[in-house]
Amino acid sequence: MLADQARGLLADRAGPDRLRALIDSGADWDEELWQELGNLGFLGAAIPEEFGGMGLSALHLGVICEELGRANAAVPFFSSSVLAAGAIALAGTAAQKAKWLPMLAAGGSVATFAYCEGPAGWSDRAVACRADGGALMGSKYPVADAGVASLAVVLAKQEQSLSLYLVELSGPRVTRRRLPGFDQLRPHYSLTFDGVDAEPMKALPATAAMERLFDLAAVQAAFEGVGGADACLAMALRYATDRQIFGRPLASFQAIKHRLADIAKDIELARSNAYYAGWAADNSEGELPASAASARLLAIGTFERAARENIQVHGGIGYTFEADCHFYYRRERTLATNLGTREYWADRLIAHLPGFDIAAGEHGL
Repeated sequence: MLADQARGLLADRAGPDRLRALIDSGADWDEELWQELGNLGFLGAAIPEEFGGMGLSALHLGVICEELGRANAAVPFFSSSVLAAGAIALAGTAAQKAKWLPMLAAGGSVATFAYCEGPAGWSDRAVACRADGGALMGSKYPVADAGVASLAVVLAKQEQSLSLYLVELSGPRVTRRRLPGFDQLRPHYSLTFDGVDAEPMKALPATAAMERLFDLAAVQAAFEGVGGADACLAMALRYATDRQIFGRPLASFQAIKHRLADIAKDIELARSNAYYAGWAADNSEGELPASAASARLLAIGTFERAARENIQVHGGIGYTFEADCHFYYRRERTLATNLGTREYWADRLIAHLPGFDIAAGEHGL
């Protein structure tokens, strides 16, 4: 029922014509759709009820992410409702949760999560952004959806330790610059802080907090990837069924049927891994790191193959702006590098395999 409700709304409000109109206007997001998602309670799906959310499970949140991926919706859901809200729920103080989570759940505020300092992503040794005496100095980039966010959760260094900070982005000491990007419907920015006030979050070990947050977010990224891959398969199948070659439907040729069948098989495998990771996020903390990494790797790899095959099945028209294929290929390329590279998640999967000795570099079973 949740999937049906989300799919119905997005089919009406986030179709290809709407996406093209947003690109032509230069808009960073679909603000009207964002408010409708807030009215339905989707923006607070995983936020506890005491803070104005629905208090749903990771699996329920995944259902919404899958439908947003299927529609390629131009909203900052992953940045705000998954990453930033997740960080506040995990590491925010009681006062910070009470102030920000209700606003994020209602859609009155948009938040983003600033952890990168360059295209290589993040590591605990590469953070140069500093918070001294409550004043934040330095830059973060690329930061997804920072152009529409009023709040950022920022990873920064204080003396020799890493911490998370809340920073309001509306002041004069914050400079935002839109970066040239491949996906016009998920823009990225650089944020430069010149002594802006930074509110420290709980004193948690930053590396452990980041890994926990990334694992939880990877589950939702996997669901989004599955939804996008499913949309690519459906698009390719429609075109191949309608397109006539030598008096026969394109879909009747064995080479095309095998390509589409392989993608369908990959999608089911990726979906089953995403559901298992969602179950682990809710029920088995010990199984979460490996299952999240596996789901992330399978979903993004499947989305990549589906997006490429969709273009190939369409032939020459698949490369045009008028065709819908490029929306998903752009999004897939963006998802592939957001939230850590393929190598990061492969290493994380290997490190958490049962019986694997990461120091010795061999399996102990």
